[in-house]
Amino acid sequence: MRGALALLLGMEADIEVVAQVSAGDAIVDAVLTHRPDVALLDIELPGMSGLDAAAELRGQAPDCRVLILTTFGRPGYLRRAMEAGAAGFLVKDGPVEELAEAVRRVLTGETVIDPALAAAALSAGPNPLTARECDVLKASVDGATVADIADRLHLSESTVRNYLSSAIGKTGTRNRMEAMREARQQGWL
Repeated sequence: MRGALALLLGMEADIEVVAQVSAGDAIVDAVLTHRPDVALLDIELPGMSGLDAAAELRGQAPDCRVLILTTFGRPGYLRRAMEAGAAGFLVKDGPVEELAEAVRRVLTGETVIDPALAAAALSAGPNPLTARECDVLKASVDGATVADIADRLHLSESTVRNYLSSAIGKTGTRNRMEAMREARQQGWL
């Protein structure tokens, strides 16, 4: 998909694709090396998420505008992308002409957001989970025990249980695995 998008965007007379990377942890180095005006990032990448890369780019390459293009059109992801400094957020199901126009608009300083996703994000409201509740849910992803999570996060087991209980209540689920799935589905993790 990355190669096809690069080829199609490269066919635009006013757009030059200067680099492509296959892993999130290569994004910042590629941007610092090639100095693009716009970085087109996906969310779920090996090594580092596009959201984490966008946040790093905001600090290390503030002149590079970030446009998120993903199949994961979730309100929580949109909110996190904007908080990370992204200038745009689109879902991959649109035509390449719309993507090229979005790149141009982002380059001129506009913020470009998929309209349907923007409406969904406004109606969904903010992420109800605290940063620590998110950390505890992420640490439980591989079926880790409460003791394992406590060790990983340097917390007491009772504190981990409290965070898990709170996250389960806020997500309206029955257990931590359901809470984690719901939080991921919403784009909060």
